[in-house]
Amino acid sequence: MDWVLFVLVGFATSFVGTLAGGGGLIGMPVLLMIGVPIHQAISAAKFSNTISSFSSFFVLFRQQSIRWKQLLLIIPISLGGGATGGAIASLLSERTMTIIAIILLMFALCLQVFKKQPGQAAAVPALPKTLYPILCGISVYDGMFGPGQATMLMYAYLRAGMDYLSAMALTRFQTFISCFGALTSYLYSGHVNWHIAPFLAIGSLIGAQASVRVAQKLKQSQLRLLLHTITFLLIVQLLFGLASGRH
Repeated sequence: MDWVLFVLVGFATSFVGTLAGGGGLIGMPVLLMIGVPIHQAISAAKFSNTISSFSSFFVLFRQQSIRWKQLLLIIPISLGGGATGGAIASLLSERTMTIIAIILLMFALCLQVFKKQPGQAAAVPALPKTLYPILCGISVYDGMFGPGQATMLMYAYLRAGMDYLSAMALTRFQTFISCFGALTSYLYSGHVNWHIAPFLAIGSLIGAQASVRVAQKLKQSQLRLLLHTITFLLIVQLLFGLASGRH
């Protein structure tokens, strides 16, 4: 019945990640703790995120004042960044990826702990050009690992003047593009485990559709506590694995 676990993990990851980012702090720790190799865990997450992020974006796109020009400008940045990050990760050993995972999880955890609640602003017709290098860097990070990526994007778009739901829509679109780019790299390198990825994707699809419908109603204090707890446990577990020479 492992498939049930993967569906539940996919649901929780996508539900939380779509609402405020940081869903990878749920999915990645669980996959690693049950013994999924880190490259397979990341590739499965990219596969499921590709499907779920597009589904949630499509719902938000029909409701928000997002322009096609904004989307077209994001595509090459996200696709190139995601593919680059995925290619970099595929060249690294499992031990190196584990060390990187610890560093990035610590960074993502700090991002969650110290972030301020976003304010409301009006949607803007165009993105400032100074935002593009930031979006590209976040896409590379997403292709390599991912947890905290959506939170970074949300705040980048909010600082650019987007309202919350418009920022969420663009975040889901960029996640879709960068995950697709990263997935192509993982497919080429043979890291996708097809016994895990489809079930994770099913759960993610359900979670994404549920989350966009309660985006303005759900309280997030308990979710943030869960994210922090699981991430801390993962960091401890990975450090123990490195110290014992298992990576």
